[in-house]
Amino acid sequence: MTMQALTPDELRLLAEAGGAAPSLHNSQPWAFWPTPDARGLCLSADPQRSVPLTDPDGRALHISLGAALFNLRLAALHLGREPAVRLLPHASDPHLVAVLDLSQPGADPQPYGRDLYRAITQRHSSRQPFANRDVPEAVLGELMAAAVDEGVVLSALEEDGVRRVLSLTAQAERRTDADLARMAETRSWLRVEQPATDGIPQAALGPQDHEAHVPMRSFTGRPSSDAAHSQRFEALPQLATLTTRADLPADWLRAGQAMQRVWLLATVEGVRVSVLHQAVEWPDTRWGLRDPAEGPGHVQLVLRIGYGPPGSATPRRPVAQTLDLSGMRNTSEGGEP
Repeated sequence: MTMQALTPDELRLLAEAGGAAPSLHNSQPWAFWPTPDARGLCLSADPQRSVPLTDPDGRALHISLGAALFNLRLAALHLGREPAVRLLPHASDPHLVAVLDLSQPGADPQPYGRDLYRAITQRHSSRQPFANRDVPEAVLGELMAAAVDEGVVLSALEEDGVRRVLSLTAQAERRTDADLARMAETRSWLRVEQPATDGIPQAALGPQDHEAHVPMRSFTGRPSSDAAHSQRFEALPQLATLTTRADLPADWLRAGQAMQRVWLLATVEGVRVSVLHQAVEWPDTRWGLRDPAEGPGHVQLVLRIGYGPPGSATPRRPVAQTLDLSGMRNTSEGGEP
């Protein structure tokens, strides 16, 4: 059975879900449009929304697009359609990262054992202090299994690994803070004075760690020593890494899908997540993140997980800016294209 063409309302639902994904500095570097038969959706990078100094090879951009892709998969299942995904389908168009064929009915609206679709709007990055309470091993096991299903390894770090990663993150944060061009690029994404549809609002910045145990990113430059702008974070945060065997655009897209699936599952479980991204932004500190005992691999992300405040929502671009329906032929409601 072949499904009918997607309606404009269904396409908007898909684009809204995709656009709720996390991205570096909330840059939202995606664009969507229907396939010629309107039974699928294309996902493309928007190069005008890249962060070139912090992310020169587009790795973080592809991870963001992978997160959007996982949301699209969930939204397709919500619409009763089975998403068949082709990654990087045309070598001649490197910006086109995925095409979803949604022409077949979906067999199971919740194939992941949880209603992850509803968590899309509940997921936020929490840059607040977490409680000194470990995430249970059973929950960690679920998160690891979710990542493996996406072809990525999620490793929960032991104490020595946590301290090594925190040291590398602090080193990278100091280096970034001394790089005037990178800091200017970062500050260009701050939205602290007026309403916006992208970037980072004041409420989402979060405090610095008063004890300097957790090197949170300073979006405004060298962290203030003012106690009013700092809080006590957990003494030893719970960290996990997402690792792929290779380090090509397809691997980055898989890492993004794994990150989002893990993050949504964590949200359902009441676990908060934030990304410590600094160390993956410099080649040498990124290389130091890997655990040689686990064999070859490329660390794509460092996640901080725990229990605490949910984090503030960040603004989203309206669907009218991300979804291009201009190529759709006129169709009757639910009819053939």
